[in-house]
Amino acid sequence: RKDAKSQRLIINCIVLCALASLRDFLFFETASFIFNELFIYPATTLLKRIKYYLLSLKTKITGGMTIFSKIIAGEIPSYKIAENENFFAFLDIFPLREGHVLVVPKNETDKLFDLPDNYLSEILLFAKPIALAIEKAFNCNRCGISVVGLEVPHAHIHLIPINSANDLNFVQAKPQASAESLKRVQDRIVANL
Repeated sequence: RKDAKSQRLIINCIVLCALASLRDFLFFETASFIFNELFIYPATTLLKRIKYYLLSLKTKITGGMTIFSKIIAGEIPSYKIAENENFFAFLDIFPLREGHVLVVPKNETDKLFDLPDNYLSEILLFAKPIALAIEKAFNCNRCGISVVGLEVPHAHIHLIPINSANDLNFVQAKPQASAESLKRVQDRIVANL
């Protein structure tokens, strides 16, 4: 009976700590998230972003692996573009433009500028040949780069073939690409590496 009482006390303490952390997290991040989701994004994008936001929140609370870590570990399939000992690049399955690549450090860190200094310089050196391959593979003015990081709590950069600044507008809808389209894009980029 004492063990059950002790277990309930421990569980209650854990829940209170989690709620306090959640309160602090929600206070700073939720207001802007809700405003953007309710007043800017279309309904289908809203549902997708809420799903990723909830997964992000779950990962922050439970300390579990991010979706990117699961992709790197091979637990979730991806359309890999390149990999080395520190970084992994793969196609975004909800691309802003055809050829949209995510470059992710294998070191699971939430914010890009929280990465060690050597990773910050190395991520660009790793991304450079991919960006050049994107420029060769697609009819674009250049390969744009963006750091947003609000949907997945794992530092990453976006490499996107662009012709105007609006091509990097993350507020616009990002429809899911078909498997055939993603495979074709993967082959085009890899062939130009």
